[in-house]
Amino acid sequence: MLRKRSAPHLRFAPRSEPAEPVPAPAGAFADAALRRVLEVIDRRRPATQLRGLLAPGLVDATVALARAPQPGGAAVLRRVGLRRAAGCGSERVDAAEVFASYTRGARVRVIAARIELVAGRWQVVALQVG
Repeated sequence: MLRKRSAPHLRFAPRSEPAEPVPAPAGAFADAALRRVLEVIDRRRPATQLRGLLAPGLVDATVALARAPQPGGAAVLRRVGLRRAAGCGSERVDAAEVFASYTRGARVRVIAARIELVAGRWQVVALQVG
């Protein structure tokens, strides 16, 4: 015997105000920082060039990634996106979530980060390389 399956009722969600866009300097910083991270992992750039861009613990973690062989050739950053970080209640955007894709050979991979304004300059404070 077949039972009649009831579909849930769809409700329209009210539209929320669009979030304030992330400032252009944050986007430029995120792009440059992620490119440098990938270049350090590929051993095309010295890790000392990450100091100031990344929080100190992240520099050490990136150096550890560089020690492992990376098959597939050099990483190429493809797309970078940013959005205002959750919990930024102030009018000024002082933190953003960064998400990007890169290729290594034929494989597409992802990288994510959180950037924050620290002492008036953008800095990567969290990093996940996939």
